[in-house]
Amino acid sequence: MKAAILKEFGPVENFEIVEMPVPKPGFREVLVRVLATSVNPLDYQVRRGDYKNELDLPVITGHDISGEIVELGAGVENFKIGDEVYYTPEIFKGQGSYAQYHCAHESIIGRKPKNISHLEAATLPLAAGTAWEMLVTRAQLKINQSILIHGGAGGVGIPTIQIAKAMGGTVFTTARKVHHKFLIELGADYVIDYENENYIHAIQQLTRNKGVDVIIDTIGGNTLADSGKILSQMGQVVTLVDIEKPQNLIDAWGKNATYHFVFTRQNRNKLDELTRLVENKKLKPILNKVFSLSEIGKAHRLLETKAGDENFYGKIGIDME
Repeated sequence: MKAAILKEFGPVENFEIVEMPVPKPGFREVLVRVLATSVNPLDYQVRRGDYKNELDLPVITGHDISGEIVELGAGVENFKIGDEVYYTPEIFKGQGSYAQYHCAHESIIGRKPKNISHLEAATLPLAAGTAWEMLVTRAQLKINQSILIHGGAGGVGIPTIQIAKAMGGTVFTTARKVHHKFLIELGADYVIDYENENYIHAIQQLTRNKGVDVIIDTIGGNTLADSGKILSQMGQVVTLVDIEKPQNLIDAWGKNATYHFVFTRQNRNKLDELTRLVENKKLKPILNKVFSLSEIGKAHRLLETKAGDENFYGKIGIDME
C-alpha cells in the first residue's frame, strides 16, 4: 500500500510517499480500504513536532478515515466485509489515516452516512466528533440556551454551529466579515466580525448584559480569561485548545462558571449520532478543497498558513484513489 510517512518532524517537505505492507487485523479489528481522509489542525501540529513526545518516528499520521471494510479479524460482531465506515483512528496509538489501508477496533468505527460521498464523510469524524463531545457530552446544551462559538468558519466551528442549532440553541459566532453570509446560511443567529468589533462588547449588547450560557473556544489566546466577562450565571466554557500561558479566571469565578477541557475520544455511539444528523440533513459537511495523497504537503500548507487563499474556510479532503 502507499502511505505518507514522516521520518522527521518539521516542514511539509518531510512527508515521503512510500510502499508498505498492508496491515493485518487483530482480534475484533477490521481492515479498511481507505478511500478518503482529510486534514485538521491536529495534523499539522503533529507534523511540525508539537506532540513529538507522544509519537515514535517514522510515523504515519492523519486523523480521519472514510472507506470500506475488506477483511475481518477474529471476534468482530458488528460489521461485515463491504460495509462503508468512517472514524478517527486512535490518536497517538498506532497508524494514522495517510495510507491506503488501516486496521481499527470495531468499537471506534461507525457506518458512513448513506447520503454523502467518502470525501465528504472523511471531513467529519475528528471535527464533528469533537463538536459533539463539546456540546453533548460536556456542555449538555439545552433547548433555548445561548452559545458563543469562537471561529465559526473553522473546521470545528462549522459542525459546532450546525449541531448547536439541531439541539435548539441560539448561536452567536465570531468570524471575518467575508464569511458572515455563509455562516448565517449555515444556521448562525448572530455573527460578529472579530477583526472590526470587540466581541465582548457585542455579546453584552446583543444579550442585554445577560451573557451567554455556553462558550466554545477553538482559538485559544486570552479566550479562557475573557469568557468570564460574557458568561451568564452558571455558564460553561468548553475549550479544545492547549493553554499557552496562565490566565486569570476571576471573572468566571463570580459567575460560578464551569470549564471543560476537551481532547476528543473515539467511540461508535458518537459516530452513529452524527450519521443520523447527516442523513436527516441537520449536519452538512463543508468540503472546499481536494488533494491527492501525493499532495499531502500542499494540503497541510493551505490549512496551516492559508497560503494562496486567505479566505479559505471549511475542510480539505484527501482522495486516496
